[in-house]
Amino acid sequence: MRLKLLLGAACFIGCLVVPSVAQNSNQDKDKKDKTVAKPMTDKQRRQQQERLRKELETPYKKWLAEDVGYIISDEERKAFKTFQTDEEREQFIEQFWLRRDPTPDTEENEYREEHYRRLAYANEHFASGIPGWRTDRGMIYIKYGPPDERDEHNGGTEQRAMEEGGGSTSMYPYEKWRYRYIDGFPPNVEIEFVDTTMTGEFRMSMDPSEKDALTNVPGAGLTMCEQMGQCDKTARFQRTDGTHLGTDPSGMMPESMSQFSRLEQFAKLQAPPAVKFKDLEAAVNSTIKYNLLPMKVRADYIPVTGSSVLTNITIQFDRKDLQFKQKNGVSTSAVNIYARITNMARRPVNWFEDVVTVDIPTDMLQEGVKGGSIYQKTVPLPPGRYRLNVAARDTVGGNTTNWEMALDVPHLEDDILGQSSLILADVLEKVPTKSIGTGPFVIGTSKVRPRMGDTFKREEKLGIYLQLYNFQADEKTKKADGTVEYVITKNGSNEKVFEYTEDLSAISGGASQVVIEKLLPLQNMEPGQYTLRMKVVDKKRNQTLTPSAVFTVT
Repeated sequence: MRLKLLLGAACFIGCLVVPSVAQNSNQDKDKKDKTVAKPMTDKQRRQQQERLRKELETPYKKWLAEDVGYIISDEERKAFKTFQTDEEREQFIEQFWLRRDPTPDTEENEYREEHYRRLAYANEHFASGIPGWRTDRGMIYIKYGPPDERDEHNGGTEQRAMEEGGGSTSMYPYEKWRYRYIDGFPPNVEIEFVDTTMTGEFRMSMDPSEKDALTNVPGAGLTMCEQMGQCDKTARFQRTDGTHLGTDPSGMMPESMSQFSRLEQFAKLQAPPAVKFKDLEAAVNSTIKYNLLPMKVRADYIPVTGSSVLTNITIQFDRKDLQFKQKNGVSTSAVNIYARITNMARRPVNWFEDVVTVDIPTDMLQEGVKGGSIYQKTVPLPPGRYRLNVAARDTVGGNTTNWEMALDVPHLEDDILGQSSLILADVLEKVPTKSIGTGPFVIGTSKVRPRMGDTFKREEKLGIYLQLYNFQADEKTKKADGTVEYVITKNGSNEKVFEYTEDLSAISGGASQVVIEKLLPLQNMEPGQYTLRMKVVDKKRNQTLTPSAVFTVT
């Protein structure tokens, strides 16, 4: 029967091969080969995607389990597992090492370099059928570095310490490590590792008698008390402190040998080491991105002196993205904002927090959710480069988000023509005398509300706000001797749709500071993207500035 099956299979194979060889035979003359790919089922597609996802996650799983398994906190581990993208994971890893860097102002991260050195040492010296980093000695070495003292014993006959009962016995191989100081522990931490399996794998022991190879052998390895007949070896197995120690002849047991001290030390050694920079701990959690709340953020700079620049941080939420709570005919939404400014080494420089609220009559809610809610905070900063992190949470809907951007705060040099940010505003107006210099969006005597996204409708006006500094004054007028040219071109065609030049001496103010405030109607501009280019000239010093901005008309 088996022979028949084999012959049948051979015939079947032959039937497949012969037509392919005799391609010109009359039998197959009109036949064409057709290969039809069987489409994947939804289940197969999901399985393929899951396999791909697991392959992509492998490097990060290895980092979490092997690279930092002993030093990452439970909170950090939980946060890391919530991330959905590699970008979030990479940002977390950067923050993770930065929080532990003892010198964050330098390029080198000594903590990270030392950590990987310890990993390599553990793998080289403590491997025993399993990688060295997975052993107990490897764990302690990776966490706390090399011990101050390391006492190695190869096993054999030894005298016990008096606090362990004294007397001679046969020992398993063991090691005692001593650290003079570990943060969070009492001085002089002693850790004992015992190789009870004689395989080279030393396990951290909480029982000092575990290294005694004759503990379970009747009449052997007796303590001094047992040798004198004053104690019975069976009493060792009736102890309630988790050890099989004999009685100390002196009756004096050091505090480090007490049950509670041993338990506490054993548990604390299993925990990850404490993080040094607690002030950056919240920054790690801020990288978690879920239930995103759309948010726009921008920064504008208004120099005040050579060492101080007003940094206007503007934040906008679209009302359609907010959740509202109805009460007494009023629909209310609230967003909590927390922002932190750090230097490039992520050391805190400034911070602020606030609440943005929106109140709309419930019967007008459908119309009221159109548009955005805008918030601004002014923070004085010295010139330099910073990082801004903004976290926001919709208190009604629970959606959260965060934003990170660089702040390049400009330096205003003496005797050199300088400028503020060029702001395209949707509100540009003078404020009452009592409001000068105070309130949101107020710069000096004007209210300047930047248009987030720089998109304007044709029926609106384009506000142009710019401060200029350090013109060389005209000797007679004491005003700036220079010009400013405005040119607007339509992107794509380079067609000039607006061109204007004015003399700066006609603008109020002195040479040290000139404020440009213009409102430009847009009704004659076709929908599209445009570029505003300005050319500012100081005729006395022959210095030039060319600020520009892009905007869109709809």
